[in-house]
Amino acid sequence: MSQYLFRLPDIGEGIAEAEITAWHVKPGDHVREDQPLCDVMTDKATVDMSSPVDGTVVALHGTVGSKAPVGSVLVEMDIEGGTTEPAAVAQTDVTANARPGEGRAPLKVVPPAPVEDKPAPTASPATRRRAMEWGIDLADVDGTGPHGRILVEDLERHRGEQTKSAPMPRHKVEEIPVVGLRRRIAERMAESKRSIPHFSYVEEFDLTELEALRTHLNANRHDGQPKLTLLPFFMRAVVKLVPEFPNINAHYDEAQGILKRFAAVHVGIATQTPQGLMVPVVRHAETRDVWGCAAELARVTAAARDGSASRDQLSGSTITLSSLGPLGGIAATPIINPPEVAILGPNKLVERPVVEGAFLARRKVLNLSGSFDHRIIDGHDAASFVQRLKGLMEHPALIFMD
Repeated sequence: MSQYLFRLPDIGEGIAEAEITAWHVKPGDHVREDQPLCDVMTDKATVDMSSPVDGTVVALHGTVGSKAPVGSVLVEMDIEGGTTEPAAVAQTDVTANARPGEGRAPLKVVPPAPVEDKPAPTASPATRRRAMEWGIDLADVDGTGPHGRILVEDLERHRGEQTKSAPMPRHKVEEIPVVGLRRRIAERMAESKRSIPHFSYVEEFDLTELEALRTHLNANRHDGQPKLTLLPFFMRAVVKLVPEFPNINAHYDEAQGILKRFAAVHVGIATQTPQGLMVPVVRHAETRDVWGCAAELARVTAAARDGSASRDQLSGSTITLSSLGPLGGIAATPIINPPEVAILGPNKLVERPVVEGAFLARRKVLNLSGSFDHRIIDGHDAASFVQRLKGLMEHPALIFMD
């Protein structure tokens, strides 16, 4: 029996450290090759760390939420055969980068007596995180996915059965660490509200004509063309207005006092995923027609939801669209994604009676909620931009006219 040290590998792209977002093993567990050990997060991408060897876990280094530099020891294991790593653990492990009270010492225990091996449950990082949040041991869940893989639906079913058999006490208090992507979101939102003087502007759009056009295009689309939502039309309308309102499509560098106005339009799409809110980017919307915007929108949002989005796909936006779809309500006050200076939030599309002359007509209307950085965009400019956007969206032929 010898000791093996599993170290945080070089993930690439100049990443120097990663945050531990979930542990899938504990001291005393016997693990097999390719079995998940933990999840780590770099920037906004979560990576599943798997064991390269069979062995028994002796110690874990770092707690959920602590940060580990590349090359630091994450897991100590006892394995059969010769050792390829020195048994001594360097003192410059995750404790050097841990937050106060976290990751101060390795968690060492004496391995328990051997027990009969049981196949480790398989599940995606998102499913494992959901199980951790709900306090569910994956070993207790029957998986219905391929080869017994545990799906989110299996967790929901198991949770429902637990609730029926043992209702949760009314006075129970759960303490859930805010770590990983959720912590990043919290930090960025707090930074945005602290540093940016937001102001919001809401306007009603009559999209009856646009909805008729969208319905017609969807009914006659060719094989391979994606189904059109409202967002590709908003993208194309914004592209058309950027030359007239260049300050809208910009970044503000507060430290240097510089406004960077972009000719390219990279549209961030606020997307809810199992891991939390992400903003995948449709790059160069100015080079795409409405079908191209729709196809790229579907591609990058799907990648964000299934956890396969690359770092480049989740950064570099110049303006953000945040649509709540059918949950969009009447109005919102969206938070700007720094260093951007504007965010647009289409709300729910509804059918309402509208007065047209002496008659009432049924029209499809939507409220657009926009938030702007008042350091860069004056109220008049924001209102003018939204009114011009309203004109394009209410008369959609103008979107396609030079």
